[in-house]
Amino acid sequence: MSWGTELWDQFDNLEKHTQWGIDILEKYIKFVKERTEIELNYAKQLRNLSKKYQPKKNSKEEEEYKYTSCKAFLSTLNEMNDYAGQHEVISENMTSQITVELARYVQELKQERKSHFLEGRKAQQHIETCWKQLETSKRRFERDCKEADRAQQYFEKMDADINVTKADVEKARQQAQIRHQMAEDSKADYSSILQKFNREQHEYYRTHIPNIFQKIQEMEERRILRIGESMKTYAEVDRQVIPIIGKCLDGIVKAADSIDQKNDSQLVIEAYKSGFEPPGDIDFEDYTQPMKRTLSENSLSNSRGEGKSEVKFGGKSKGKLWPFIKKNKLMSLLTSPHQPPPPPPASASPSAVPNGPQSPKQPKEPLSHRFNEFMTSKPKIHCFRSLKRGGATPEDFSNLPPEQRRKKLQQKVDELNKEIQKEMDQRDAITKMKDVYLKNPQMGDPASLDHKLVEVGQNIEKLRLEAQKFESWLAEVEGRLPARSEQARRQSGMYDAQNTPPVNNCAQDRESPDGSYTEEQSQESEVKVLATDFDDEFDDEEPLPAIGTCRALYTFEGQNEGTISVAEGETLYVIEEDKGDGWTRIRRNEDEEGYVPTSYVEVYLDKNAKGAKTYI
Repeated sequence: MSWGTELWDQFDNLEKHTQWGIDILEKYIKFVKERTEIELNYAKQLRNLSKKYQPKKNSKEEEEYKYTSCKAFLSTLNEMNDYAGQHEVISENMTSQITVELARYVQELKQERKSHFLEGRKAQQHIETCWKQLETSKRRFERDCKEADRAQQYFEKMDADINVTKADVEKARQQAQIRHQMAEDSKADYSSILQKFNREQHEYYRTHIPNIFQKIQEMEERRILRIGESMKTYAEVDRQVIPIIGKCLDGIVKAADSIDQKNDSQLVIEAYKSGFEPPGDIDFEDYTQPMKRTLSENSLSNSRGEGKSEVKFGGKSKGKLWPFIKKNKLMSLLTSPHQPPPPPPASASPSAVPNGPQSPKQPKEPLSHRFNEFMTSKPKIHCFRSLKRGGATPEDFSNLPPEQRRKKLQQKVDELNKEIQKEMDQRDAITKMKDVYLKNPQMGDPASLDHKLVEVGQNIEKLRLEAQKFESWLAEVEGRLPARSEQARRQSGMYDAQNTPPVNNCAQDRESPDGSYTEEQSQESEVKVLATDFDDEFDDEEPLPAIGTCRALYTFEGQNEGTISVAEGETLYVIEEDKGDGWTRIRRNEDEEGYVPTSYVEVYLDKNAKGAKTYI
């Protein structure tokens, strides 16, 4: 089967077919190019997707990735990044092994095709020229034969005519001979050209055209074979990355298998454990006994002593109750003074105050009394507002629950130890360099390193002092976190030791050696942790609205925590009524508010205000 013998007369069709084959090859190249672009875009989108869900550095999201489920998700993102890389490999390999190679081959194929068909056209032109020569000699031979025949007829006619002279007859005979000779020459030339044409035609159809068409056939078959090999390469490029993609998928499965729900639950405990015990049982309060409206100073002292004995309700053994209390009520409990209000001056009777209680020594409401007594161990409770308005976090992390504070302190100690080790390594390196300078003075001046050694030594000393400070705080916190088996016993002893008459909160404050605030008693730190636990909850709290006004009947010097000084006759806003403990919360302006004894002021409540009630 050869194109040269089978398709000897299909030169033009073969030219069209080979051009169509090149077009098919270019179409396939375009297809592979678009596939590589798709792979690149897909890889880019996968990488962007992976990057989009990566945790941001130094953010809260980064802290969340300590859980096994989040770690598995992070591993999935990393595997998807590698997965995208394999699609980039596919694109690169297809470009280098298929697109570039086929583009080069197409150019070579076009050149080869052009040369083959140029050779064929030359052969065609040659045979056409031979054919034209043959036709020309043939026509000339035919014309000469006709001319010779006419000359012969003219001679015979002249010879038969008796009226024609002998000279004319001789002339006609010579002309006929000349024509006959020309016809013979034309015949010989025609015969020669015809033989030559037959030979050229035989070579053209038996040799030249078959050879040319055979080369074109081989060229076309190579093209077909090359496109088949390219398709195999196309598949192999994909197959080569399948094992790596399989490893990526196996990595995702392995990450999913590594998820440990128990471990995550334990991490939640470590992240949010406060170290406090849950609240215990609440004692029964008997309201069937009649309440006395007027108490003596001795009974007031007794009631205060009883209230002090109930501080265990809010202590560490009982835990904190405020998750079950409304926000405004909680703030009221947290910021109200912790002592009974003083009686008004002797010039006026407490009972004469229109809106005051029947007696400034009236016993407190049991629940609020307990909570206020509980909060006496927390100095400077009003710091809620300063913290809410942007106060800095204490250096000793005393605003955190014990367990969280211990973790933060331990983390700080570890960081300082790393910095100390880094400085010590630097000092050792400088010392070695100084020794080298001492042995080889031409390399440098040893004295030039003395100031650096001094500076590093000072840094080490400063870091050590800092580490000791945090280690002391850590030891203090760890001393407050006994084992669970001994915790109840130790708490009981601690609260028994604390069952002493209360002192002024302001006197409980002390300064640490570095100037930061610390507490005298472990319970103070714990209550401070309790108070600041809800700092975030009050970030968006609006100031309490005024529910009325009041006029000061007497001058009051607010020296205790949570109180405010007023002058006689001064008019102020009421923002919280007396809750039964003898104190009324008032405000002078946006930044000054506090409690004053209810018996020291005359209250005018706005009946339309929310939460207002009318005194009888």
